[in-house]
Amino acid sequence: MMNKNIFKYDEWKRSEHMAVRQKVGYYLFTHQLMEVTGPDACRFLDYMFPNNISSLKPNRDRYTTMLNDQGEIIDDVVIMRMDEEKYWVSTLYLEKTDDWFYEHSEDYDIDTSDITDEWDMFSVQGPESKEIMNRITEGGVEELRFFANRTAVIGGHDVIINRGGFTGEKFGYEIYCNPDDSDDIQALLDAEVKAAGGKEVTEFQVFAWTLPTEAGFYYMRDLGHTNPFEVGLEKNINWDKEFIGKEALLKIRENGPEREMVGFEVCDENEDFYIRAKQYGGPGEPVFIEGEEEEVGRVSKLVYSYVKNVNNGYILAKKGKLKIGDHIRIHGTECVITEKNWLS
Repeated sequence: MMNKNIFKYDEWKRSEHMAVRQKVGYYLFTHQLMEVTGPDACRFLDYMFPNNISSLKPNRDRYTTMLNDQGEIIDDVVIMRMDEEKYWVSTLYLEKTDDWFYEHSEDYDIDTSDITDEWDMFSVQGPESKEIMNRITEGGVEELRFFANRTAVIGGHDVIINRGGFTGEKFGYEIYCNPDDSDDIQALLDAEVKAAGGKEVTEFQVFAWTLPTEAGFYYMRDLGHTNPFEVGLEKNINWDKEFIGKEALLKIRENGPEREMVGFEVCDENEDFYIRAKQYGGPGEPVFIEGEEEEVGRVSKLVYSYVKNVNNGYILAKKGKLKIGDHIRIHGTECVITEKNWLS
């Protein structure tokens, strides 16, 4: 369900969202972490994921999907190479990932372990985030490149800092620390962020939904039962190696995907609408072209862009049926098809 009261008129959500866009925001949200070690760690992960893991240098990260044998996305993760034979896999579905790894690891000399409880992760995002990190980190973060990580010290505590995030901001950082040190680090972080005019982001719907969607990012629920070609993630595939799902994807590449993810906005002046989105459970509202009986898609996500002041989201549609600029009605509400990015 989605209506005007969930996002647009919630000034608390708006203030947290816009703090990230205009100043800086931070939140504590630790993804589940699996550590993969051993002589075959690189070779194993290169087979498990379609992106190029073998070229990943120590202290660098890489985003990738994970596929089943049918080429469908079953997870999307960030792989962090911590040293020569140690990798972190950052996921929200560690139990499923662990089962999938176990099913395919027999021929590889590796060890896997759930290290989630050993770390807390603070995400610091927004235009002022680099200045904040420079002030609280010994030696600063000036030289840290995007999707790179390194050890550091904050407030006398050993941490790992990773430059990245899930908000679409140019500058964003993740601080991994011992849970026993979290209170000290949060106190330092909170004081600096508030002094810079920012705030703590406490709303899950902001840091997981509204901020990422504005930037065209996906949550795993958006990707379920799709393949990389349908959601625009085919560039993250290394076709020069073997990986799970490759044979199925080669057929899809040859024949073309049957569906595609498109953006849309609600433009009906009557804002008291009811459009079911997949993110709340269920299959999502069906989408029809006016005057036609054929269902052309389903609403995957519907949130709100506080930058553009518009209800926005994604539709998983039959390929070529919905084009940018098309006006459609979803459950009686006028909408328009757009790009999947509201920050440009």
